[in-house]
Amino acid sequence: MGRSKLRDEILGQTKAAQENGSEPLLWAVRISSLLTSHGVVLPCPELAKELVSHICWENNLPAPWKFLEKAMALRIVPPLLVLGLLSLRVIPYRHSSPAAFRMYLELLKRHAFNLKGYITLPNHDETMTMLEEELQLCKAFGSKHRENGGFLLVLFLFAIVWQLVDASCDDEGLFELSGMAPRWPVRAFREMDVDDGDDDVYGEGMMKKSQRTKLEISNKAMAMELIGEFVQNDVTRRILLLARQNISTQWEGFVDNLRLLVNHSSTLRNTISGLPEILMQLISPGARSTVMESRRKPLLNSAGLCVGVSWSALWLPLDLQLEDAMDGSQVNATSAVEIIKGLLKSLQAINGTSWHETFLGLWMAALRLERDPIEGPVPRLDTRLSMLLSITTLVVADLIEEQENDDRILDDLISSLRKLQDYQSLLTPPKSVTSAANLAAIKATTFVSATKLDGITSSETTLNCTGSLHHLIIESCIARNLLDTSAYRWPGYVNGNGNKPQHDPPPSEMTGWSAFMKGASLTPAMIAALVSTPASSYAEIERVFEIAVGGGFDDAKIAAVSILCGASFLRGWNVQEHTAYFIIRLLSPPVPTDHAPMLNVLLVGIAPVDSVQIFSLHGLVPELAGSLMAICEAYGSCVPSCGEEISAHVVFSNAFAILLKLWRFNHTPVEYGVWDVPPGGSQLTPEYLLLVRNSHLMTSSSCTGRTKDPNGRRLAKAACCSTPEPIFVDSFPKLKVWYRQHLACIASPLTGLVNGTTVHHTVDALLEMMFRRLGKNQPSSTGSSSSSGQGSEDGSCYVRPKLPAWDILEAVPFVADAALTACAHGRLSPRELCTGLKDLADYLPATLVAIVSYLSAEVTRGVWQSVFMNGTDWPSPAANLAGVEEQIKKILAATGVDVPSLEAGGGSSPAVLPLPLAAFVSLTITYKLDRASQRFLDLAGPALESLAAGCPWPCMPIVASLWTQKAKRWSDFLIFSASRTVFLHSTDAAVQLLRSCFAATLGLNNVCGGGGGGAIITSNGGIGALLGHGFGSHFDGGISPVAPGILYLRVYRSMRDVTFLRDELVALLVKSVEDIAAVAAVPVKLHRSRNGCPSMAAVMTKVKLAASLGASVLFLTGGLGAVQSLLKETLPSWFMSTRHSGGEPGRNGILRGYALAYMGVLCGAFEWGAGDRSPSHPAASKRRAEIIGCHVEFIANAVDGKISLGCDPATWRGYYTGFLSLAASCMPAWTREADGGLLRRLSRGLRRRREEELAVALLVAGGLNTMGSAAELIIETAA
Repeated sequence: MGRSKLRDEILGQTKAAQENGSEPLLWAVRISSLLTSHGVVLPCPELAKELVSHICWENNLPAPWKFLEKAMALRIVPPLLVLGLLSLRVIPYRHSSPAAFRMYLELLKRHAFNLKGYITLPNHDETMTMLEEELQLCKAFGSKHRENGGFLLVLFLFAIVWQLVDASCDDEGLFELSGMAPRWPVRAFREMDVDDGDDDVYGEGMMKKSQRTKLEISNKAMAMELIGEFVQNDVTRRILLLARQNISTQWEGFVDNLRLLVNHSSTLRNTISGLPEILMQLISPGARSTVMESRRKPLLNSAGLCVGVSWSALWLPLDLQLEDAMDGSQVNATSAVEIIKGLLKSLQAINGTSWHETFLGLWMAALRLERDPIEGPVPRLDTRLSMLLSITTLVVADLIEEQENDDRILDDLISSLRKLQDYQSLLTPPKSVTSAANLAAIKATTFVSATKLDGITSSETTLNCTGSLHHLIIESCIARNLLDTSAYRWPGYVNGNGNKPQHDPPPSEMTGWSAFMKGASLTPAMIAALVSTPASSYAEIERVFEIAVGGGFDDAKIAAVSILCGASFLRGWNVQEHTAYFIIRLLSPPVPTDHAPMLNVLLVGIAPVDSVQIFSLHGLVPELAGSLMAICEAYGSCVPSCGEEISAHVVFSNAFAILLKLWRFNHTPVEYGVWDVPPGGSQLTPEYLLLVRNSHLMTSSSCTGRTKDPNGRRLAKAACCSTPEPIFVDSFPKLKVWYRQHLACIASPLTGLVNGTTVHHTVDALLEMMFRRLGKNQPSSTGSSSSSGQGSEDGSCYVRPKLPAWDILEAVPFVADAALTACAHGRLSPRELCTGLKDLADYLPATLVAIVSYLSAEVTRGVWQSVFMNGTDWPSPAANLAGVEEQIKKILAATGVDVPSLEAGGGSSPAVLPLPLAAFVSLTITYKLDRASQRFLDLAGPALESLAAGCPWPCMPIVASLWTQKAKRWSDFLIFSASRTVFLHSTDAAVQLLRSCFAATLGLNNVCGGGGGGAIITSNGGIGALLGHGFGSHFDGGISPVAPGILYLRVYRSMRDVTFLRDELVALLVKSVEDIAAVAAVPVKLHRSRNGCPSMAAVMTKVKLAASLGASVLFLTGGLGAVQSLLKETLPSWFMSTRHSGGEPGRNGILRGYALAYMGVLCGAFEWGAGDRSPSHPAASKRRAEIIGCHVEFIANAVDGKISLGCDPATWRGYYTGFLSLAASCMPAWTREADGGLLRRLSRGLRRRREEELAVALLVAGGLNTMGSAAELIIETAA
């Protein structure tokens, strides 16, 4: 029998049964037998369509409805398809046919929640496809037909609930009142035209009007009850939340309509007590987290706990990142705001902390940076204060803006700032800003007492209002509109014992910025006041900039430039980034020589290490580099002339010295390629800096609108401040030629000097200038003694050559080679060599760069003989070498490092250095320790340290000894620097240092003896034990111990074998976990469980702390390459090769697994962030999907048994459950990028291992690609 005949027979039997009043069950049995006899698989979608069409509307009678319900109950027709078909036909006609609408609601109540029995029916996918054809769900929701029937099931349930919401709003007349519109058709056009006398069109004409009205009221209540039941039912609620997560655009419209109903429906309020609150739960901000509702693993349960260690230990990675940013030898092309913001988001996601806890952790980490540090010749306290009072405040402001100024995040900010008052030990200001803190306290006191403060300076007060860093933090937040002056009235904020100013100073006493803004002229006294006092507002700094670019006198311009580079740049925290923008604009003028005086003042003003670091913190290094390259290109091509106030050589040298601080110019290219991707620090080449600068410029077109990237807007503004066009290295041909020569000089021996060329003549001219006092014995570019005899004995009549700086730099490597060769062959004495090189550097200070580059390259080639530092030919370190070596041993011993293989170089062994290194160190110690020389020593110092560190031991102690003789006040720093080189010569020393870092952080002390090892608690551990409080000669007997974390942060950049350290970090983490477990097995009095041992929460917190330290160290040391190799190679290899090591296989094993999982996820979060964009390397996020996908595939294969594992089962279970739980709940962006098929295969494997909730969580996090599978699994695993 054909389909049409079968259809006719079924309809015929249905009409006959209807007329005869047959029992629905009897009818259903007959229809089922008929379909089965014809080979039709039940349930039959075609029959569902026929039955619904039969009812609507020619047979809208009780009997057909009963037949339909019985067919649904016996699965003769697919219930979901029937409900979908009825929703289109019944809801728009619910007023004309209230009885039919009631039947629809009853069927919905009976069948919409029995999803578990429906998804396993035959033809389920076919049924859902037919449902899609009828309802056009994908078109309605703007989605493509994806995956399986589960995807359409989510859309269907969402549509059903939304239809009920729209119908309820329409019944209440809310759309007309609000002006909003329904999303679904809730009122048919034909129904609106039916008059009272023709209301039998839908078969319900016999119903009395009172009955109809009563039924309509009842229907409204039942519809709203059903909405509430969809929200309260565990399965349907989770499926609706899937729609919220993955169909966000349409969800917003649903939320608007639901909120309209909740807020304005009287029926809803009177239907069920608490129903409005139940419905609001669906659209509350926290509802998304309930999609998974998994039995969270201990790794997640302990996220917010810090039992046994300080609460702030959660933020250990942030402390390390901030401390690392204080390394003055490095600059970063990425803004510290962007890095810290991304790190905070990742830590907040993983730790599950509130914004209050997040902000408090940030403030405390930044406050720990502030101290009176003595790391090096310059304290660099300004950099640390900039991080606290400018960068941190910008991070907070950006986070609040990204949250669209939500009142809750603002409240959390206020509560965190008020909480800071409980940490007074962190709030004591350093001496340099005590007056600023006192003035901030006076300002608050005066405001509270309603006394005018205008014109008061710190010198005009008694300073009895003692201020703290808390006052400065509050002022910085007020300046950026994060707080208002109501903060002055917080309890305890104002010191009640402080004396208030008794009167306003007379106008004649007004000085500083107040007087300047009121029109006072720039007298020398005024200039001195403005240079030493930071501006407090943008208007003040803008006024100074207008003078600098105005058409007034040169003296006024130079004064304005001096003011900009003074305290306003270093300590004007509230306007620091604006001051930096103005400086960059001033560094980008036209090229005429009359700008040389102003440019030179600018260049000298921003030359200190603190200034360069502040540009780096604000992410302005690329913009600064672009401006400096233009200056160098222009002034390096100028021939200096007599009578110039500021010569082109001076401007060029100062600009060139700053430019070369912005990348690792003295490091060999081989260091850049340790991994398949270069590490972040090595990317600071001229090409890379310009690439980043141009990327900032390209985003400037979006600066006009408000985007969710405030820091991007700031950087785009900075890029626009300089040249408004993209620039490339090819834009600077002279710089490009020098840079290529520089790289060639590093990579291979010097060649290419041809007799008779311009470069050859320049080399001879420079050699004559350097060694003119030697007469005929001066070296020459040909390697033989000069016979010209033109130089006079005293050189009094000699005129230095007038050459462009670029021509000189091109010749310097050949000059240095000739001089060094002459010294090696005895034609020049060491003193003459150093004097000649110093004369060359004095002639053009920028030549020091080329000299450093050449000498460094020659040392690494190892072809020069060593020379004896005997005090006759070369300076001798003998006076203090033994003491320096002894201090180095003490520093290492204090951090738990013992390296017996590095013996002292003193005693009977003569001190020797390679000839180029001896020349290098001898040249540097000829410089005076003044501000003028400091700019160039800042450039040569790191190069000398790097070079000496790479030479055999004890070259570095010898160099340190020579420099401590010259600068005794720097001895602590120099000895500390020398001690760092030990770790470059001994991988075992590096491992010992890392072991000390773990022991200090965890409060553990490894005790070896008797053939075994143990671990005991020796301190609370935490960040204080790891980073300490700097170093220096604070104690009797010499230098104080150095915290192991500080030592490692100042060492790791020079370590080349990162692969070895990566593997050792994993081993150290596993060993630390075993030590933690061993301690947990010993009864203790503090934080113990009932059996006297530490609770699982305390143990897990320690495990997380160890893992966060391991992840932080690995990320800082190896960057992207280390993270990739950890997930692709190290962890898979470890699990496949490691065998059970003894102890408690259950508890210890699962702790090991959790620790490795936490470390792996943290490493990925640090590099790629928790969201859709990487915080530090946007390009790196393109590889995230590949790396995470590769690792998830490894887990899936191992779960499926396709890979043989060597670790114990507990360790493996702890790892895969921990990693997948964290990835699904904390890093959903990672999971969304994974292949949907892979996630579904992994979820099946997890279910076989009885990890159903984890399988659901993984599919939920997979987004649209796995939404259908997630819905089906939610239904299948429902109780």
